[in-house]
Amino acid sequence: MESLSKNKIKTIRALAMKKFRDKEGLFVVEGEKTVNEIIRLYPQLIDCIVTTSDQYSFDGSVYHTDESGMKQISSFKTAPDVLAVVHKPSFKEDLSGLIIALDDIQDPGNLGTIIRTADWFGVRTILCNQHTADVFNPKVIQSTMGAIFRVNVVYCDLKEKLETLNKKKYAAIMNGTDLYRADLVQDAVIIIGNEGNGVSTEIENLSDTGLTIPKFGESESLNAAMACGILLSHFRAQS
Repeated sequence: MESLSKNKIKTIRALAMKKFRDKEGLFVVEGEKTVNEIIRLYPQLIDCIVTTSDQYSFDGSVYHTDESGMKQISSFKTAPDVLAVVHKPSFKEDLSGLIIALDDIQDPGNLGTIIRTADWFGVRTILCNQHTADVFNPKVIQSTMGAIFRVNVVYCDLKEKLETLNKKKYAAIMNGTDLYRADLVQDAVIIIGNEGNGVSTEIENLSDTGLTIPKFGESESLNAAMACGILLSHFRAQS
């Protein structure tokens, strides 16, 4: 086990920025639960591990640091005992079955929760337009709770992709068909829009049906990730 050098600290800190993640093909995963899952399932993706523990079970590069050193490289308010620098996985565009399309989701927490929810409901692919938050943002990774390695997140020209995709397309909108009264098909795309503006007009125009989750209270809108979960649950209930 090596001591964490100043150069290594600089390299890991740089991965907080998208341009460096893209350049190096690496990102950071923090916390014992997620790091241990990667060690168990995808050890080949790990570049190195940094830990405050004197002993950590991993047959690869492990760097030791103290609490102060971990605080320098962690994106968490409370630094964890371990983090891993990981090679970006190669996502495959599996367009079979039910998929999700994200139109300009900006909040990293929302994106991470949508990925985790998709994994729960067996959705294998999420299509994102180029303005959607970076899937390797530390906050996204934290929110996925390891689901990032089980769901294909593919960035694309969403308009072009939907135009050529031979599937039923449902857009989550405010004034569409009542979700609870709609006949839903499983070979479909569920389109979720921006947190503030919803699905853009050009993307909504490509949908076959607009779906609305009925409101029974006074809130103006639903969180995008929550809406995605409700929609997926109802689709699966009709499968």
